[in-house]
Amino acid sequence: MKSIEGREVWFLTGSQGLYGEDTLRQVADQSRQIADALDDDSGIPVRVVWKPVLTDAGAIRRICLDANADDACIGLIAWMHTFSPAKMWIAGLDALRKPLLHLHTQANVALPWSSIDMDFMNLNQAAHGDREFGYIQSRLGVARKTVAGHVTDPSVAVRIASWARAAAGRAELSSLKLARFGDNMRDVAVTEGDKVEAQLRFGVSVNTYGVNDLVEAVDASTDADVTELVKEYEETFRVAPELRAGGDRHDSLRYAARIELGLRGFLTDGGFNAFTTNFEDLGGLRQLPGLAVQRLMADGYGFGGEGDWKTSVLLRTLKVMSAGLPGGTSFMEDYTYHLEPGRELILGAHMLEVCPTIAAGVPSCEIHPLGIGGREDPVRLVFDAQTGPAVVVGLADMGDRFRLVANEIDVVEPAEPLPNLPVARAVWQPRPNLRTSTEAWLTAGAPHHTVLSSAIGAEELGDLADILGTELLVIDADTTIRQFTKEIRWNQAYHRLAQGF
Repeated sequence: MKSIEGREVWFLTGSQGLYGEDTLRQVADQSRQIADALDDDSGIPVRVVWKPVLTDAGAIRRICLDANADDACIGLIAWMHTFSPAKMWIAGLDALRKPLLHLHTQANVALPWSSIDMDFMNLNQAAHGDREFGYIQSRLGVARKTVAGHVTDPSVAVRIASWARAAAGRAELSSLKLARFGDNMRDVAVTEGDKVEAQLRFGVSVNTYGVNDLVEAVDASTDADVTELVKEYEETFRVAPELRAGGDRHDSLRYAARIELGLRGFLTDGGFNAFTTNFEDLGGLRQLPGLAVQRLMADGYGFGGEGDWKTSVLLRTLKVMSAGLPGGTSFMEDYTYHLEPGRELILGAHMLEVCPTIAAGVPSCEIHPLGIGGREDPVRLVFDAQTGPAVVVGLADMGDRFRLVANEIDVVEPAEPLPNLPVARAVWQPRPNLRTSTEAWLTAGAPHHTVLSSAIGAEELGDLADILGTELLVIDADTTIRQFTKEIRWNQAYHRLAQGF
């Protein structure tokens, strides 16, 4: 079973009628073998569906239109097995609205040196057939990913898998619905954004609902359902004694369960896969949602604190892209620094809402005061993040475009225990170092809310940005401030020109 269910990419093979039916039958057999090899690869997260060989402009245009109209199809892989004159592809590529990957491969790994003849040469012409196809894609300005190599090379499947995950993220965005409970935090700039442009660019629909609409759903939860969910908490987490049945704070745990039931029901009934909350706008809620938000994120929902819908959208997208991969993906915020020379670290956390998919062990379910929000003490999961390589990525609205900024990092154990910090947290070393990382991040105008993922990396993010036509700046081990600043300037010119007049 594929890790991203219900999604598929179509495998298209280009040829022409010049070679005769016998050759076209061989083309079809060999291209089906290539498609089947990709479909059988467990690392490719979606089905790869072979389509009949294309030999004329009408069939090419029709398959591209069919792909546009099929919700299950998230993209096309195209390979020119022989020589497919590229003018045949103009109408189809011009009509195509789904992501495209150009696979430059051939049926055989090694040449049969002793027996090779012109029949073999005429059948196996991808070496120049794909160059013809590459030209017309560039001539038309078609965005695509190009992958070269034989499908038996593991690196080929890895790169196709990265693109397929990005295509799945794009497909999720195109129909994503996000519920904002209240507005964003007052006077905060970076959590603002153009929701109309986001829907035009990405497809996501962002709308606001009164917090008391949620309160009605919370209050409607039955005592029996609350009891059942509390039992699940006690079986899943290390629940603090005062929160367990008979403890003096058990009612707070039951109310946290009531929030989860109401919130989950509201999102399910409305078809929402992402949401935001705001501690400044809690209506009749007795607690700021903490445990409920963490558990919903673990189930794949997007979330952003303080009304940050852009980060919520990004989180949901990366959750979909990372399905079936090891590691986790969470809402995150750069909070404070450890500036000891040579051991500089970033401590990331949030008030309550960090996803347990990044936890190093079994989270502890605890209750502590919260100095903001003006409500009862909220229940939350407390843990340290799993160590290892990861990425933090933020999405900002730059006025004329959206900008993704990513920083490759290494999550490490805290330098010392954190017994008095009652929230989930991650500690990391940013690449190439804290000074360069933070200077680059600030120069890019990137947000303080981010998504931290140990499942998705720079290639998947690059593929997603290319598919969406969105700017991506990557801060990694090779980054220098001088070059990074130049890249920002070049990008600004490029993206303004690419928008046209």
